[in-house]
Amino acid sequence: MSVEEGTVHHTGLLATVRGPQDVKRMSVEQVGILAAEIRDFLVAKVSRTGGHIGPNLGVVELTLALHRVFDSPRDRLLFDTGHQAYVHKIVTGRQVGFDKLKQRGGLSGYPSQAESEHDLIENSHASTALSYADGLAKAYALRGEQRSVVAVVGDGALTGGMCWEALNNIATAGNPLVIVVNDNGRSYAPTIGGLADHLSFLRLNPGYEKVLDTVKDALGSTPLVGKPMYEVLHAVKKGIKDAVAPQAMFEDLGIKYVGPVDGHDVVAVESALRAAKNFGGPVIVHAVTRKGYGYRPAEEDEADCFHGPGAFDIATGKSTAAPSVKWTNVFADELVAIADERPDVVGITAAMAEPTGIVKLARKYPERVYDVGIAEQHAATSAAGLALGGLHPVVAVYATFLNRAFDQVLLDVAMHKLPVTFVLDRAGITGPDGPSHYGMWDMSVFGVVPGLRIAAPRDAATLREELREAVAVDDAPTIVRFPTGAVAADLPAVRRVGPVDVLTESARTDVLLVAVGAFGKLGMEVATRVAEQGYGVTVVDPRWVRPVPAELVELAAGHRLVVSVEDGVRVGGVGSALAQAMRDADVRVPLKDLGVPADWHPHGSRAQILADLGLTAQDVARDVTGWISGLDAEQVEPVATTPTTKNAPAQN
Repeated sequence: MSVEEGTVHHTGLLATVRGPQDVKRMSVEQVGILAAEIRDFLVAKVSRTGGHIGPNLGVVELTLALHRVFDSPRDRLLFDTGHQAYVHKIVTGRQVGFDKLKQRGGLSGYPSQAESEHDLIENSHASTALSYADGLAKAYALRGEQRSVVAVVGDGALTGGMCWEALNNIATAGNPLVIVVNDNGRSYAPTIGGLADHLSFLRLNPGYEKVLDTVKDALGSTPLVGKPMYEVLHAVKKGIKDAVAPQAMFEDLGIKYVGPVDGHDVVAVESALRAAKNFGGPVIVHAVTRKGYGYRPAEEDEADCFHGPGAFDIATGKSTAAPSVKWTNVFADELVAIADERPDVVGITAAMAEPTGIVKLARKYPERVYDVGIAEQHAATSAAGLALGGLHPVVAVYATFLNRAFDQVLLDVAMHKLPVTFVLDRAGITGPDGPSHYGMWDMSVFGVVPGLRIAAPRDAATLREELREAVAVDDAPTIVRFPTGAVAADLPAVRRVGPVDVLTESARTDVLLVAVGAFGKLGMEVATRVAEQGYGVTVVDPRWVRPVPAELVELAAGHRLVVSVEDGVRVGGVGSALAQAMRDADVRVPLKDLGVPADWHPHGSRAQILADLGLTAQDVARDVTGWISGLDAEQVEPVATTPTTKNAPAQN
């Protein structure tokens, strides 16, 4: 059943589902009807809020089968990647929350402990669930608890190296553990890598089981001639098995393999899961699914099968958002322009060519773009190798994902002083995707890397300029970071001091306001508000925030108060680094740093979160006015109101 035009009213079987037990009681025929209703529900809800619709349309039957075979929450279901857990949320009683999916007061777009006892891990980053599952299975074994652990690994997660480290340990431990490979051939886009080719080979060999049955029959009809002949025949069987489908890779590790099974056939999936549950050791269940299944616009979307669109029209699948120029688009266009001029510039992405904009370079120069799958650590060190080979790699990832490759950036790239440019999309507070996706750590975490330079453009013009400056650096790594969404209008500087742009200045030098990146516009609004209170504000954009420009310290020395504002964490952030640089230069001007507290901030719009944190023009202006007026009060000499004994008049 596919979703058709019009509003879907959710009654029927879906209205009776309050928890997994309701699904367990249904007949197979009813489960089929429920699956169709869930698809209608998902499309209707996500079309209004945006979200990961494609992956979830593909796991409807698979998720229903999981909840019919296992007993959540006693049995632990771990979803990797976490964005494929929408159906799990529906089955576990959270239908109402979908009206405000990824919005303030609504459901998280990922598993959430705060929402339900059925969510154990909040793993919205890929390739982690197998390690969690390994530890859980070991803990239950040690405690003598008979509980199943199931890791649903899909949407390209097996391209991450952490999965393979976990598989090696899972096999060695030998504990009961079910690994469901949701094989849709994609992550954001078609999945890249040797494992993807392996799974494709399995998908394209439906005759595999028939061949094995033939071999089995042949072995069974061969006269028994002793153990040597049995071993030879067994080896022949294994050889044919390897030739037809190289799944023996898993079994050679010590992990049983079941499949491939049709992930949209509830009966087949349930049968495979029950067999895996009862095996008593680690088992891989290979389920073949189609991303976007049941909704034609998603099925026909070649880019990413509607991986994570914003709000869209149900009938056409087209976005309902007003058109605008996005930060990502500006980067993509400028990267292609640079590549036109410099044949040494190449691109790298970690399974996100479309979301990061690197796809535009890939279309024009396919031989100069490398998609390494969901493997940010490998991306960084592979980029180091490309740089050692005389190229200048541009690694485009979301800011939150580069955290995973800190060691590689530090020791594999920076220690070798290699020219690699990391372009961080979705930097700062991104909003709807919640705390795991906030790109607020990079300026703090990577600020400690020796030689690394970090640029934070404020608009399209400075993004283009700073990207060019970054790829011109040939003796150190660079980072260019920018937020998500539409780019504000260009904000030209009135003058430049070294690398620092002065955006506005006053005859009075009361406050130096250091507005980092996209906070340039906020800085201008703050200056106007503070000027109404009689104080002069100089607003500057450092452009390159790490290392701290010497010129920025010199500007600080000429003012009575320095205030920095950034959408990164305060701990070790730009303000903190500036304060240290001022101390080192013996500049004793007081500094106040505004930024994001190091905490787990809930999902909501970017504007809502920044308002909560006091990072609005009104809040900052009020703070700045209070601080500078406080300095004025401190400079007023105290007046003696009580005469001293020495000066008191004589008593009669």
